Amino acid sequence: MKIVVLIKQVADTAEERLLDVNTGRLDREASEAVFDEINERALEVALQYKDSNKGTSVVLMSMGPKDALEALRRGLSMGADSAVHVLDQRLEGADAAKTASVLAAALRTVDFDLVLAGNESTDGRSGVVPAMVAEHLGLPLLGGLMSAEITEGDVRGQRQGEDGVLQLRSSLPAVITVTERSAEARFPSFKGILGAKRKQVNVLSLEDLPPLNEQGASRTVVLSTQTRPARSAGRKIIDDGTAAEELAEFLVTNRLA
Repeated sequence: MKIVVLIKQVADTAEERLLDVNTGRLDREASEAVFDEINERALEVALQYKDSNKGTSVVLMSMGPKDALEALRRGLSMGADSAVHVLDQRLEGADAAKTASVLAAALRTVDFDLVLAGNESTDGRSGVVPAMVAEHLGLPLLGGLMSAEITEGDVRGQRQGEDGVLQLRSSLPAVITVTERSAEARFPSFKGILGAKRKQVNVLSLEDLPPLNEQGASRTVVLSTQTRPARSAGRKIIDDGTAAEELAEFLVTNRLA
């Protein structure tokens, strides 16, 4: 069994995230970059299967700049066996469609049985890239799973729906995504941290990939950006007997009621 886990390095959600107003892209120097926590949970699902099935190979895959290697190394220290880093300056600022096309092409270079990912990254939060990847590869998608059970021939999981819990199943190969309700990720051990330095990271450029389904540059274009205005001071209502009327007027004026 070979499981590929799609991971992403994102700006730390505990810090303020800023856009470069000149390019409309994330200002990567404004906050610390971290391994996206939802991808850690996806990796944990793969590692739990590997714990019980020793012949399993877990491969990390990420598309990103040079410092995305830090997230890959962390995943390797947690227990993944190898990594694929799609690194090409021409992919800077890629939108979801371009990203999915490139990741699908990179996955075609790996003989996998299952692709795992988080249901949505904590920066873009579009939640569409795994579905697009599955479409490019012509594979079934089991998205938004609270839990997943992997076997040699299929994968099963539970998804929370509006009217109850859905039981899903698909034969392999397949693509699945997990939510924050899946198992918390393990911490890297000291042995794992040392061993990660010796594990293989295969760096691929666009020339190393099969022809892309999505040709050319990203179709999404940022026309303009502006900084968020500072918050204005709130209005205080002192109850002199008319507070209820003033509050009602405020709610109606601001279309909050």
